[in-house]
Amino acid sequence: MTAKEHRSGFVSIIGRPNVGKSTLLNRMVGAKVAIVSDKPQTTRNRILAVLTRPGAQVIFLDTPGIHKPKHRLGHYMVKAALHTVKEVDLVLFIIEAHSPFGTGDKFILGRLKHARTPVILCINKIDLVSKESLLPLISNLRQQHEYAAIVPVSAAKGDNVDGLIEEIISQLPPGPRYYPAEAVTDQPEQFVIAELIREKVLQLTREEVPHGVTVVVEEVVPRPGKVLLIRAVIYTEKDSHKGILLGGGGQMVKKVGQAARAEIEALFGTRVYLDLWVKVKQNWRRNEVFLRQFGYRPDR
Repeated sequence: MTAKEHRSGFVSIIGRPNVGKSTLLNRMVGAKVAIVSDKPQTTRNRILAVLTRPGAQVIFLDTPGIHKPKHRLGHYMVKAALHTVKEVDLVLFIIEAHSPFGTGDKFILGRLKHARTPVILCINKIDLVSKESLLPLISNLRQQHEYAAIVPVSAAKGDNVDGLIEEIISQLPPGPRYYPAEAVTDQPEQFVIAELIREKVLQLTREEVPHGVTVVVEEVVPRPGKVLLIRAVIYTEKDSHKGILLGGGGQMVKKVGQAARAEIEALFGTRVYLDLWVKVKQNWRRNEVFLRQFGYRPDR
């Protein structure tokens, strides 16, 4: 295959919160590059992931779910998502098969029409609906916009994900390989570790806690005996949330640490000592200084 025949490009994954963007991304690249939870607005940053196939390379940008923001962090998340639309070669717009095409979806579609970037509409969670309902759904969706393609999938079960990948590659222009074949993400190890810890907080704590939490990895140090020392801080907005995160006798933060350590060890292939702390930064999601300190860029 000649260099001219090689296809490559950047693909932005767009959709409302909790439609399965991160699950689908992980499934497509065959590795965990984005954290997953059943709570909306899990993804906060634009995450780059790389899929390399013979003759093609796809660079995915996983974006925060587009929602009506309630604080500065929310505004940052929506900007981060919409900012990618005009930067990429293709947009992968994800909706749910079992949910009506509602106000949030229509808002996103309006922005996509304005950007004029080719769009593949991905109907996710087809395992939750009957096969008979898919054809009329696809027919109705075709009336809304001139999509490059409409592809039904189940990210959770893997149904038709390979078909989606083939469709994405077919829509990309000829181009070079931008990243080494073994690359799956451009995120630094501190970011990946912090996100894995935050994922466990999302999975283990009550509804009112997770959205006010961020994680900062302060130190990653190799120690003798092939042990990786990681010091990290879970920041929350309220003293009451700190109490929940610590739990009685520190049991909750211990559970978070144990679950996170298991995944970090699997990821890095080495033993890990995770030194985990919980601290309070009052209303950090509404404070630009704290947002910048924690690595968010509200001006973008």
